[in-house]
Formats: sequence, C-alpha cells, structure tokens
Amino acid sequence: PPDALRRKLIGRRMETGLRALDIFVPVCRGQRLGIFAASGVGKSTLIGMLARFVEADVIVVGLVGERGREVREFLDQTLGEAGRARSVVVVSTSDQPALARRRAAQATLAVAEHFRAEGKQVFLLLDSVTRLAHAQREIGLAAGEPATARSYTPSVFTELPALLERAGPGAEGEGDITAIFTVLVDGDDHDEPIADAVRGILDGHIVLDRRIGERGRWPAIDVLRSVSRALPRCHSDEENALLVAARRLIGSYADMAEMIRLGAYRAGSDAEVDAAIRLHPALDALLAQGVDERSSSEAGFSQLSALLRS
Repeated sequence: PPDALRRKLIGRRMETGLRALDIFVPVCRGQRLGIFAASGVGKSTLIGMLARFVEADVIVVGLVGERGREVREFLDQTLGEAGRARSVVVVSTSDQPALARRRAAQATLAVAEHFRAEGKQVFLLLDSVTRLAHAQREIGLAAGEPATARSYTPSVFTELPALLERAGPGAEGEGDITAIFTVLVDGDDHDEPIADAVRGILDGHIVLDRRIGERGRWPAIDVLRSVSRALPRCHSDEENALLVAARRLIGSYADMAEMIRLGAYRAGSDAEVDAAIRLHPALDALLAQGVDERSSSEAGFSQLSALLRS
C-alpha cells in the first residue's frame, strides 16, 4: 500500500445506484467497506448490482473459493453484459488448493493497484474474505501453526490487514481503490473472529439481514446496523438532517415492532411512534429496489424529503 503519510484523504461521494446505500451508508472514493451476510441473503445479487451501477472507471472482481457452478452464473446473469464491459474478474474456485485461493485474492488487489497507479477510479469487489481466511488457515495448519480462535491460525490475522490495507486512496497523482469485501457470517454470528477482525480494519460495514429478506424487501440491507465512517462529512447538512430523521423513525418502529404486531401499542401514546407506524410502509418501499433498477442519490433524497413531509 502507499505510505500512510503520502496517501490522499477519502474523496467525494460515489454514486452506487442503490438508494439504501447512497442515503444511509454512503460510499466515498477510496473508502473500504464490508458486506456482512449469512448465506442466501442476497450478497451475490447486491455485488452484481454494484458492479453494474457504480460510478467508476474500472471494476475489479475477485471470486475466492467460489462454487464452480456459480462462476458462469455470476458472469452471465449477475454481472451482465454492462458489468463485464468494464470489469476484470479473477476466479479461484473452492476445489482449488489453498495457495491458489490465496494467490487469487492477492492477484485481485494487484490488478486494482495497477489501475490505481494509472490514475483510474477503481471499484474492487472481493468475495469473500471468509474463504480467503479459510485458505490461509489451511496453509497455516499445514505449516505447523497452532490453532487459536475458532481454529484460525495466527497468520490469518496477519494476512487480513496486509491485504485489506492495499485498497484505499492512492498517493497524490494516483487514482483510488474503493473496495467492498464480503464476509460470510456463520449462523448469523456477526461477532465471530473474522467478522470482528475485518470490521475493525475497514471504513464501514453493510449488514444484510435474513429477516428483512424473508419479509420480501430486497436488497435486505439493515440500515440501522450498517455504518459508513464517511458520515457526516460526505453528506450536505440538509441530507444529514433527512438521514437522521429517517433513521429515528426506522429505529422507533424497530423498537416497538413486537408490541405493534401483538396489538399492544395504543395509537396516540407517542407521536414519534405514531409517525413511524404511518411512514413505515413508504420507508420500506424506498429501501426496496429491483435488480435492474438504478437510482441516484439526488433522486433518493428527493423521495425521502417528500416522504417525511407527507
């Protein structure tokens, strides 16, 4: 990675094309975020939407430890022709040796660094850090390292920052690598060792919640548990005010959801909860987005402003 004292600051906000992210979890140039999700919660679909919609010169995708059957599916259906036209994809499937899987992750970062050195705005997608950690654990155990937390070897926790720190802003005169790293959380445990270590390295995290997906709202982004460390700097004062108001309403509804479902909440008891109940369907619809539907932050904030005034 570039020397810490020569690196640029995180740049301006990028358009991701997803309302939930552009409003609640904004991504700035040179920022590094994680997508934390269990299996089957729409992670691959979300990264495919990002690859097609995001504002960037080059997309670099690393599929590490992926199922062989899903590689062609990702390239042809999830990424699509529009995504492939500006992408470099590095693939190492789950049946390949651990060394090959680790090298695939390193090659993905090397490709992104090449374009960053040329002054390009690079969007990097690495799926997944968890499978890279599994590969490094196999290598460490074969080399005689002791097993520590959840049987991960010490070299796993050395490898993670060494790799993830390679993404981010370049030196003056270079471009930036804006990166999304996916993390598979076992049994929806968001505090397992890899998730915990990665969360501490990155500049924010996007949490996908199975319960939201089961309600039929996709992408299943839990905006209350997701964080972007670019806030509040990357939004204007007016946008931050809208964001705070929306989060407060969503939080109020989440706090009272059980009582509302049981019919134990009496209308008029709390004006903010009443507003949260009234606006909940509209806020849920705002956060939902079809896989081929592209949005903009300007349109998203305009919709949110109209919704909050209603």
